[in-house]
Amino acid sequence: MVYRYAAIGDSLTVGTGALLGTGFVPLYRRMAEMNVRTFVSMDNMGVNGLTSGELTQMVSSNARVRQSLREADMITISIGGNDLIRTFKASGAMPSASKMTQVLGDTRNNVSQIMRHIRQLKGNSAYLVRTIGLYNPYPQAAEAAYWVRQYNSFLNGVGSGNYACAQVYDRFEGHERELLFWDRVHPNARGYRVIADQLNRTGYKPFN
Repeated sequence: MVYRYAAIGDSLTVGTGALLGTGFVPLYRRMAEMNVRTFVSMDNMGVNGLTSGELTQMVSSNARVRQSLREADMITISIGGNDLIRTFKASGAMPSASKMTQVLGDTRNNVSQIMRHIRQLKGNSAYLVRTIGLYNPYPQAAEAAYWVRQYNSFLNGVGSGNYACAQVYDRFEGHERELLFWDRVHPNARGYRVIADQLNRTGYKPFN
């Protein structure tokens, strides 16, 4: 018996900021194997800099991605960070509330579409989906914290059935110095282990 794990998303899925093999995807795969007690194959389709709109396109029209998701028993999604970060950078870290409301709304719509595509691809098969909540890459900006929390609240309720969101905000808050890579944006190996641990805590129903 082999379970298939497909990981889609941005640089967090890639594992940027950590040595090969220490990103959350390979760590979570090993944790999954221990819990479901069988081999778990891994297909990491992460893309650095990916936005929610770009991931929506991938899931809707990229044949390789769609096939991998169709065959997957376990799916993780890390997306949304670049949508918010780009908006902050474009405004000199001081975006207007109206701009952030628009970007957050667009991101939510894209993620909802991604989830719909996955449900259509999977049909009635048994599978689990896990999204990864955002930490605050701008801990010095109170405004950033507000919008990140808004997005994380949305992620908590975007799926149903064997869906869960691995929230990492509280684990990173106040510990950015020890959990982030030198670029202060991506996690380091310790940060990725926190993400994998939070994914692991969501359980493995319907597989155990």
